[in-house]
Amino acid sequence: MTDSRPDAAPLLQLNDLAVNFKTMHGTVPAVHSASFSLQPGRTLAIVGESGSGKSTTAMAVIGLLPQNAHLSGSVQLDGRELVGLPEAQMQTIRGGHIGMVPQDPMSNLNPVSKIGVQVAEALLAHGMATKKDVDAKVVATLEAAGIPEAKQRAKMYPHELSGGLRQRALIAIGLACQPRLLIADEPTSALDVTVQQVILDQIQQMTEDAGTAVLLITHDLGLAAERASDLVVMHRGRVVETGNAQQLLEDPQHEYTQQLVRAAPSVAAARLLPGAYAGDRAERAEAAADVVADEQATDNIVELTDLTKVYKKRGSREDFYAAKEVSLQIPRGSTVAVVGESGSGKTTTARMLLKVIEPTSGSMTFDGQDIATLDRAALRDFRQRVQPVFQDPYSSLNPMFTVGKIIEEPLKAYKRGTAAERSARVRELMDQVALPQAMLRRYPSELSGGQRQRVAIARALALKPELLVCDEPVSALDVLVQDQILKLLGDLQQEMGLSYLFISHDLAVVRLISDFVCVMKDGELVEAASSEEIFTNPRHPYTRKLLASIPGNELGIDLDGDAA
Repeated sequence: MTDSRPDAAPLLQLNDLAVNFKTMHGTVPAVHSASFSLQPGRTLAIVGESGSGKSTTAMAVIGLLPQNAHLSGSVQLDGRELVGLPEAQMQTIRGGHIGMVPQDPMSNLNPVSKIGVQVAEALLAHGMATKKDVDAKVVATLEAAGIPEAKQRAKMYPHELSGGLRQRALIAIGLACQPRLLIADEPTSALDVTVQQVILDQIQQMTEDAGTAVLLITHDLGLAAERASDLVVMHRGRVVETGNAQQLLEDPQHEYTQQLVRAAPSVAAARLLPGAYAGDRAERAEAAADVVADEQATDNIVELTDLTKVYKKRGSREDFYAAKEVSLQIPRGSTVAVVGESGSGKTTTARMLLKVIEPTSGSMTFDGQDIATLDRAALRDFRQRVQPVFQDPYSSLNPMFTVGKIIEEPLKAYKRGTAAERSARVRELMDQVALPQAMLRRYPSELSGGQRQRVAIARALALKPELLVCDEPVSALDVLVQDQILKLLGDLQQEMGLSYLFISHDLAVVRLISDFVCVMKDGELVEAASSEEIFTNPRHPYTRKLLASIPGNELGIDLDGDAA
């Protein structure tokens, strides 16, 4: 076994690493003199807000910076200098010696190539399989990454998989060649907690058995505390604090690290949002405790009754129920969270409500009106009053538009205001989602994942809708901005009477934002209750399993459903 002691010779060593980007507006520094080391068999997590330089540092290590980047300093892998290494030699290092699991699955998987083919390419390119046994190894690799029905999934295209399954396919590709160093850039941000636990257990097992080191980029401090042996905190391109992960998070010395710990819902004790919204929620939650099951609720902005979506399975006579007889209500001005594993039917339910896909059976009403009967004019009005925030910001933003144009687009489509008024509204929205107005001229490709998600949220808020359908709206955000966005959603709900359907796998976030919670499994609603009831007295075994899988189990829920 490889020596994994903290004083062992480092596998990865960075000395005074600096990265600058040359742009039309001058040179933009992204990383300033970063220095740290990673020993074999250990896991080092880099944490920090979006734009802090985390992912840029990782891209510098693997040699995948864009052409306008200027790199200086030293990056050594097992004593071998990687800075300045010819591309032909770097190609042999990538995959074989350094594996990569990127953050955004949809933009990193080939949309016209089946999942199995993409895994096979990695195995064949690095001699990990032959043409004779590659199919079997592809299935084994997908199964190891936690993908159910791997043989069937291998024959599917990326768009046929849920966001979580796409991310697991990326993890399978990254781990396929058993690299010495795995760079994992938010590897589980799209995964539910149970699958997250399986994947991270697998990575940990690799670390212990094969001496594989892991460079983990994450905004989840609970995950970092539980999974990383060492921690690097970055802020505005600089390393501000390093050390043992548990000790650093228990006793942070730098002011910025202290801010991160205070803002992290998976590290801090469960809490309600501050201000009037927090006080108001208790009354709303009590009044609406039975609303999910109560078909006689009088002021529901949304009512779904026996909503079902059936797909035909490829090569099978059996039907696949993506959602089966789902019934729930959203009281006006409240937040209903829907939680469950990838493939449980959460997003399918949301897409049916948004009229993106049509239900096979069942009914949906919005503000008392049957959504299925809307004519063209009424449907246009419905889409103005109901806005989505999707899970994958990169695929939902036009790559040819600037940030300013993206946010202004719905205002122009609905002919809201003059050009000057629209410009003022765009700047107001940028402030609301904590983005500097200097980014208005940038394109999505020039933004971090968290910044792109904030742009998507700003665009959704542009028309001041009555209902937001939020599909993992903060999953790509660092804890500080996540905290800001959740407070923003709370403030907007209090001020404007907004209603939310909140899809999430992050149960700590769900407890902060939701009035009540619906738990889905295999397309069915298995439990529905107030948020407080779900988190302190879960009834269904599957709900208890979800709660027990929270990193660090910070909420103190045991398997019997009792509060610790």
